[in-house]
Amino acid sequence: MDTDKLTNPTVRAAIDALQRGDSEAWAAQFEADARLFDDGSPRSLEEFNREAVGHERFTSIDGVDNHGLDLTGHFHSELWGDFRSYFRFQLSANGKIKRLDIGQA
Repeated sequence: MDTDKLTNPTVRAAIDALQRGDSEAWAAQFEADARLFDDGSPRSLEEFNREAVGHERFTSIDGVDNHGLDLTGHFHSELWGDFRSYFRFQLSANGKIKRLDIGQA
């Protein structure tokens, strides 16, 4: 899957890590106190890192908006199957992810 559409370097690094199943590279893109929301509900980012990275990935990225911080596409989860998903990133002043909203699109 091609990530060339991702124009924000932090988002691209995070999605590249997710695609490779590289949990260390994925986690390195986040602030220590980053927050995750799954379909609007708070979720443990540490739990997501353990359970999803290496088992979930985008199969296509169909849209990139908001200066490269919001993306939608087709997503594959070994547990939940295939579906359209969104990831919306918010970055801190130093360029790391401070909030990630994910869910079905």
